[in-house]
Amino acid sequence: MLLVFVLAAVLWAIGWAAGLPVRLRWAMIGLLYLAVLALHLALPDGHALRLATGQSPALWLLLGGAGVIALVYGSGVRALKRRAVAKSAGAKTGEEAKIKPAQGTFSEAEISRYARHIVLRELGGPGQKKLKQARVLVIGAGGLGSPALLYLAAAGVGTLGVIDDDTVEGSNLQRQVIHTEARIGMPKVFSAQAALEALNPFVTIRPYHRRLDAGIAADLFAEYDVILDGTDNFETRYLANRTAVALGKPLISGALAQWEGQLSVFDPARGAPCYQCIFPQAPAPGLAPSCAEAGVIAPLPGVVGAMMALEAVKVIADIGAPLRGEMLIYDGLYGETRKFTLKPRADCPVCGRGAA
Repeated sequence: MLLVFVLAAVLWAIGWAAGLPVRLRWAMIGLLYLAVLALHLALPDGHALRLATGQSPALWLLLGGAGVIALVYGSGVRALKRRAVAKSAGAKTGEEAKIKPAQGTFSEAEISRYARHIVLRELGGPGQKKLKQARVLVIGAGGLGSPALLYLAAAGVGTLGVIDDDTVEGSNLQRQVIHTEARIGMPKVFSAQAALEALNPFVTIRPYHRRLDAGIAADLFAEYDVILDGTDNFETRYLANRTAVALGKPLISGALAQWEGQLSVFDPARGAPCYQCIFPQAPAPGLAPSCAEAGVIAPLPGVVGAMMALEAVKVIADIGAPLRGEMLIYDGLYGETRKFTLKPRADCPVCGRGAA
């Protein structure tokens, strides 16, 4: 019998080296078993091949029977496991239907989660319902997008879109708090999706792993109520502004530089200026270096990104005084904030008389 076991081991090794599936390797060993059993049944007693392979066919029949019993037992266990998993999944779906009800209504778990919102006089239940029904698109899952997305999800904004074509790098982790070491190399939008779904299972996350361009901007923006721009390049900022103005969407824009951040709500549909009213042209190369070139202190994106999320909540729930027609400047190095009044430009090519 030892010779047969050696042959079986050799066949298994050959199958493994050739990359054959496990099932096919077992089939090869099964054919070897059938060949040995046929030899024992066909050859007379005392034949050299019978002597070399165990003499009596009874041992092989017992071995085959044990193998069949093991196979049937394993198949039964796997079938029971599949039934248990399917039953568990069905129960989970039923539970989710209970805790994640139709849009606009709240489960007991949601009421408990948002209790600190609901007791706020300015927000309350009606404001929380507006948040649940709102759709917010965040451009960029980097320094500003990370805290903005986290707080919007925590606040209960029902649908969050995030568009970014970049992947997570180690240098991002100093300030982009939505990502982790384990997700280095993953597209940022999927990393953000994992974090947000873990934070709040009641919100819907729509990741778009691509760069925002003129070909998709209008159709994409049309699906959302509020746009947050957390990008670090002027080409995308001007595109987001043009598209938001054309569709009448409020655009909440933030920017960072070393120790200082700024944000405003650009909303010409409600009398506020647009981004290009304030920044008619992109600065010359070198005058507005990126964070990679000039550096940025780690907590600053968190401060400004959280402010952007707060402005979005105010705009959605129609409460307080959003920064329409105002720009807030935050100086982290000296702990100072300043606000400037912004006026629309009549000759603005996007929202003024100069608009096409």
